[in-house]
Amino acid sequence: MGLAAAATALGLTTALSGCGALGGDGGDVTLTLVAADYDLTGGDSTKKYWDGVVTAFEAENPGVKVQVRIESWNDVDREVAELVKAGKAPDLAQIGAYADYAAADQLYAADQLLSIPVQANFLAPLVDAGEYEHTQYGMPFVASTRLLFYNEELFDKAGIDAPPTTWDELAAAAEKLKKKGVAYPFALPLGPEEAQAETMMWLLSGGGGYLDGLGHYKVDSEANVRTFTWLRDNLVAKGLTGPVAPAKLDRKAAFAAFARGEVGMLNGHPSLMQEAAKKGVKVGKTALPSTDGRDRAAMGVADWIMGFKQNGHRKEIGAFLDFVFSDENVLKFAGDNDLLPATVTASEAMRSDPAHADLREFLEALPDSQLPPVGKTSWAQVSGTVKQDIGKAVAPDGRPAEVLGRIARQATAAESAE
Repeated sequence: MGLAAAATALGLTTALSGCGALGGDGGDVTLTLVAADYDLTGGDSTKKYWDGVVTAFEAENPGVKVQVRIESWNDVDREVAELVKAGKAPDLAQIGAYADYAAADQLYAADQLLSIPVQANFLAPLVDAGEYEHTQYGMPFVASTRLLFYNEELFDKAGIDAPPTTWDELAAAAEKLKKKGVAYPFALPLGPEEAQAETMMWLLSGGGGYLDGLGHYKVDSEANVRTFTWLRDNLVAKGLTGPVAPAKLDRKAAFAAFARGEVGMLNGHPSLMQEAAKKGVKVGKTALPSTDGRDRAAMGVADWIMGFKQNGHRKEIGAFLDFVFSDENVLKFAGDNDLLPATVTASEAMRSDPAHADLREFLEALPDSQLPPVGKTSWAQVSGTVKQDIGKAVAPDGRPAEVLGRIARQATAAESAE
């Protein structure tokens, strides 16, 4: 479907959803939505976005009201879990995970809510990641991918002519940066904040991943052990990862150091560009280097929106979601937050818009990306184990095979208990 045709279909869907069939015989329906706060500066941009969406939706659908509650990312998943446990589930939640609720039969499937054009418009890897037992329950609200970021000025000072495409080139560039006194030639955040994501990026670029070809955990595969052995021997042991041990370096601290101009290279996401640029850092971006320079799948990330069954508002939830996923709304939110649209038509529109030229490499990487196994109810437990333990694999006396083996055994046990 071309951009214009798909947009027309989406527009028709939105219009049809407001044709008087909503609200039921008992009068108006009020939907509740709990949503995450994306404003990095402590402002109210997320609230303003949802206020605008709700106002426009209610004008087209007079039988439905929507109440939105914004919670910080530190609290939103817990807040929704507590509401569900107390028997007070919201109608909609825009949070980080859906699988536990899908496994407990608490969610509507996507095809019970969305019109066909809207459901068909999601990018394929995001649809796959939104499935629990081959049915889509998680609808991707917004996405991002990861690229290698490098400080162009530090590269120039170190005499590095081009960004690395292989691991050997990355290590050589880090050596040059170190000789020029760069504090973090390559920042490797394997601390507990977000280590599961940093780990996945390296596993993919080494030809491995968390899962085998059948979709089961294989954390200690030969490829994965080789990857972490290389990191230990070629970056950490040679003092190329900076003054803080990777096991103690959180992503937030690494990103802050990059924005201060103290980092030569790191694996970054779109939101970091804006922060670094504000502080005068000239950011270069390229695909994550691989062992041999061949293209590997980038890691994709998505946040999810879902509809809960408890209150029985299926038609109203579906109409609201059809409206939320219009190109106009998807592009507005993604553009305001330096993130990527989760839909095909909005991605095409953003890619062709010169105002978003700095996101083009991320957009190009997203359709072929791989996401963490968020459709497994065991993933939260496995992710937590990775966060706590993976940094030990690259310590000077670390034993990658043992650390990965221990995580693998726990992952397999968690998967068996699903």
